[in-house]
Amino acid sequence: MIRVGILGSGFIADCYADSLLDVREAVLAGNTSRDAEKARAFAERWNSPLWTTDPAELCADPSIDLVVIALPNEAHLEAVRIAAAAGKAIVCTKPLARTGAEAAEILRIVEEAGVWHGYAESSVFSPNIEQAHRMAAAGGIGDLLTMRAREAHSGPHAAHFWDAETAGGGALLDMGCHTVESARHFFGKDNRVVEAFAWGATLRHGDKTTGEDTAVALLKFERGQLAIIEASWAEQGGMQLRHEFSGSAGRLVTDTSVSPVWGFITKPVGYLVEKADVDTGWVHPVPEETRAYGFSQQMRHFVQRFAAGETPIETFEDGWTVNCILDACYRSMRSGTWEKVLVAR
Repeated sequence: MIRVGILGSGFIADCYADSLLDVREAVLAGNTSRDAEKARAFAERWNSPLWTTDPAELCADPSIDLVVIALPNEAHLEAVRIAAAAGKAIVCTKPLARTGAEAAEILRIVEEAGVWHGYAESSVFSPNIEQAHRMAAAGGIGDLLTMRAREAHSGPHAAHFWDAETAGGGALLDMGCHTVESARHFFGKDNRVVEAFAWGATLRHGDKTTGEDTAVALLKFERGQLAIIEASWAEQGGMQLRHEFSGSAGRLVTDTSVSPVWGFITKPVGYLVEKADVDTGWVHPVPEETRAYGFSQQMRHFVQRFAAGETPIETFEDGWTVNCILDACYRSMRSGTWEKVLVAR
């Protein structure tokens, strides 16, 4: 049995704790929060036997095998440093870091410590994306030519996201990291993204952030394919999670936000879906969100690969590469031109 400790007690920590319920080889063994009351409440909610406000204390506990970092972007580097020093295997939520340079330092730390690591990019594990990937890999749409992906909602749920200077960026960093990795997953990780062009602006939330709440990026691959990435914090009506793949002999479309349940309700009925915005009128709840979005499948993959001593399909090297691609996008936003993707350490 793999005993998992979660650093954090917010929304994404809840998602990871929920996903562990689907992993028979693992159990939640501990959790942290800077706020003692939040740490205690999280432990009670998810039946965690150990809680603390000190990440080093949790990581040093001999009962913990695998540490999951579910913290704001600016806390990832120090959390990795603490967990690696304790010799723990580490899973870190997306994005791995705020910049390529910071991600490179995170990667250096785990490599020098010799610890197992996994990059928690849920998008590539979601059932519909994985089904499309199997079909594309089997040649169902011929040679893959282009991908267009959109991830959007009306804005983050926590205040730390809005502080672009501390978080490292806005909607593109927060949400574009998902679809950048989707593109790498489909076009092949040996097929480098060599150039990026991006536009970003603060269209709706200028009272809350100096970061972009809307962005579009074009990624050019070494073998000529193109990915179009859209990320938005300015779209109301709940989550939008859509991918379109065009090939020489067909096309594939996935839409995680399309629900088998919808209706018109006049009284609130409780939680419906992340970033729902409204709780009456036409509603589109997504059943079993942690499974629909790939959290459960992701956690099962990480635990099984760690238990077997095998490398997962998403590692900190992937997270570092994504950060480098996003760096090029942000440079393009400033320059107004195509920018080379620099991934050398």
